[in-house]
Amino acid sequence: MQNKKLRRFSLTGAIFFGLLTVAGSVFGEAVKEAAAKTELDYFTNGLDYLMKGMDHYDNVDYVEAVKWYRKAAELGLAQAQNHLGVMYDNGKGVTENDREAVKWYRKAAEQGLAQAQDHLGLMYDNGKGVTENDREAVKWYRKAAEQGLARAQDHLGLMYDNGKGVTENDREAVKWFRKAAEQGQVDAQFNLGEMYRRGEGVTQDYQEAVKWFRKAAEQGLAKAQFNLGLMYEFGIGVTQDDQEAVKWYRKAAEQGHTEAQFNLGLMYDNGKGVTQDDQEAVKWVRKAAEQGLALAQDHLGAMYEFGKGVTEDDQQAVKWVRKAAEQGLALAQDHLGAMYEFGKGVIENDQEAVKWYRKAAELGLAQAQDRLGMMYEFGEGVTEDKQEAVKWYRKAAEQGLAKAQYNLGDMYDYGKGVTKDDQEAVKWFRKAAEQGLARAQFRLGLMYGIGKGVTPDYQKSLKWVRKAAEQGNADAQKILKQLEAR
Repeated sequence: MQNKKLRRFSLTGAIFFGLLTVAGSVFGEAVKEAAAKTELDYFTNGLDYLMKGMDHYDNVDYVEAVKWYRKAAELGLAQAQNHLGVMYDNGKGVTENDREAVKWYRKAAEQGLAQAQDHLGLMYDNGKGVTENDREAVKWYRKAAEQGLARAQDHLGLMYDNGKGVTENDREAVKWFRKAAEQGQVDAQFNLGEMYRRGEGVTQDYQEAVKWFRKAAEQGLAKAQFNLGLMYEFGIGVTQDDQEAVKWYRKAAEQGHTEAQFNLGLMYDNGKGVTQDDQEAVKWVRKAAEQGLALAQDHLGAMYEFGKGVTEDDQQAVKWVRKAAEQGLALAQDHLGAMYEFGKGVIENDQEAVKWYRKAAELGLAQAQDRLGMMYEFGEGVTEDKQEAVKWYRKAAEQGLAKAQYNLGDMYDYGKGVTKDDQEAVKWFRKAAEQGLARAQFRLGLMYGIGKGVTPDYQKSLKWVRKAAEQGNADAQKILKQLEAR
């Protein structure tokens, strides 16, 4: 009986295992069939969906483009996942959604698609859809850069240049900029030019800088066109050529580059490389001013103040100078101070003048330091304080401002705010006189004439008084007659 059971079990087991074998074979075939179908879907349907999406995108039908990109992306097509990420990133055909963009970029990036790796790096770099993370940005840029993607190589170069996510390393920056630049990547060409111009990571070489700026400029990059214009204007790495400077400034200015618009305006203002034309100057300076460039705003204010290319209008002058001053431009703060001091376009107000002179003076502008010194010396807008006057005159004089050197000499000559010291007076008069300031030349001549702070010397006295007289100094002209009559 037991043997019968064993035989029955053996027979049943054999049938069962036989069925399993048959089923396994059928299942295996089914799996292979399913895999083949999936692969077919991926390569046939997926590519078809992707192409449809691209066609709709080219026809500016972004909603339909998204629909087909999504179908392809859900089949796992990396290019479609990247495209779908771009649509979410830019809000085309869908509501802008940085997190969705990151999701799709990541799917494509993890499949090794270089463009998606670069895009994912940018999202980490800028903190879009993810927490900003420079190391993650570098990681993804590097993956794409090592596959030869020029844009990612440029991005990786920037990370090394700025020490973001990696230790700052100019040589590594140059290495990656060069790889991208040699592929024609326009931003990298500009960046490589900058490295040569500054001598960072390479030996400084202005001709190489010009070479790379030119490559980028010829591709239409506005900031490269502007830089090339600068190189021509100042003869750096090229023969100086104002007409070439104007040419490149114009190309950049017409693209809306603010500094180029301002510089082009200055070229018209000064008749450099073009026929002098105040109206063209105003046109270009205004464009830059309206974009918020402080230097242009201050200059436009000056053009209104003196009626150059526009009808003279002090109120318009104040308006533009104030815009620049409020941006912290020291030149404009000094300018606005002067407008308050002399009541141009505003009611005369010495306290306001002092306020703006002080702002510029504290930023280190020598002419504002000198003016602030004068306000303290004569008690205009502030309580008279000769020591404060000396303090500000000295700051400006030490920067080489001739007027301040003269004023400081005067304070030493008369012992105002300092102990009287004839030798110090001579020292500062001499510095100003050697820069050609007529009144300083006259005072130095007098010091030699009467032997004050120096050994008396008729010839030196005559020399300095004559220099002042030749510049039209009336006091010097009177004294000169007396000296020549001896």
